[in-house]
Amino acid sequence: MTPQRVTLITLGVADLDRAAAFYAALGWQPAELAEGARFYQMHGAALALFGLADLAADQGRPATALGTGAVTLAQNFETQAQVDAAYAAALAAGATPLKAPDSVFWGGYSGYYADPDGHVWELAMNPFWPLAADGSLTLPNPAG
Repeated sequence: MTPQRVTLITLGVADLDRAAAFYAALGWQPAELAEGARFYQMHGAALALFGLADLAADQGRPATALGTGAVTLAQNFETQAQVDAAYAAALAAGATPLKAPDSVFWGGYSGYYADPDGHVWELAMNPFWPLAADGSLTLPNPAG
């Protein structure tokens, strides 16, 4: 059985600068900036803005498959083995495989599946974002 939690919500956006400006207008401050992405700390989870084309490529799909309002829900794990086990459990439960877990360009390990309604989930191990004992995610503080 996989844990019942969401650690990172990624919103696919057509224009990252425009989207970041919108969230800045709401008073949101990015906790981490990355090439093609912005990360925001939330209570017990994080929100990411990610360019649609980059998000589609990361999922192994064409950008046209995502459309407007694309969303990826993510569960982060401490080990690659946990990612693999969760991926296998999702497929066994009826998920559609999108991209099998594998090492990724940003230094972690991740894979994607779609639930029976087509909602996309990423299962990831990110060595730069340690998880708390309860499985919650807190983005590193860039100020130290």
